[in-house]
Amino acid sequence: MGYPTERREAVLKKMLPPSNKPLVEIAQEEGISEATLYNWRKQARAEGRLMPDADTTPAGWCAADKFSAVLESAAMNEAELSRFCREKGLYPEQLQQWRQACEQANDWDRAQAQQLKAQRRGDEQRIKALESELRRKEKALAETAALLVLRKKAQAIWGEPEDE
Repeated sequence: MGYPTERREAVLKKMLPPSNKPLVEIAQEEGISEATLYNWRKQARAEGRLMPDADTTPAGWCAADKFSAVLESAAMNEAELSRFCREKGLYPEQLQQWRQACEQANDWDRAQAQQLKAQRRGDEQRIKALESELRRKEKALAETAALLVLRKKAQAIWGEPEDE
């Protein structure tokens, strides 16, 4: 049993700002299963429509919806942006923050490469210091071993009693 397109669109509109009703509430009001509503929202997203997850505020929107809002509003002038924000229940500051997050996400590779480079430099310095300490300890151990060998030879030659 399929639902008419008009009813489906009316129900999808209830999911959008400014009403942003929870799917549970819409399911109870309309007598439609939650699974059907989730499927409708998923299909609308697949069509490229902005369908937020949040029950009340844009702060709970998924990353894909935030990105879609940034893309939709990218070429808008100030008046169009204000109208868009009112329709979607957003503040222009939120869109600006999301845009900055998107821009930083694209620089992630560069930032991670710099971080890895700094970490590698630190690791190389630590390795160098550890190798230096190891060489110093190996020299001290070799010197101690040589002294013990000489002591035993001296005892064998002169017959000195062993100190215990």
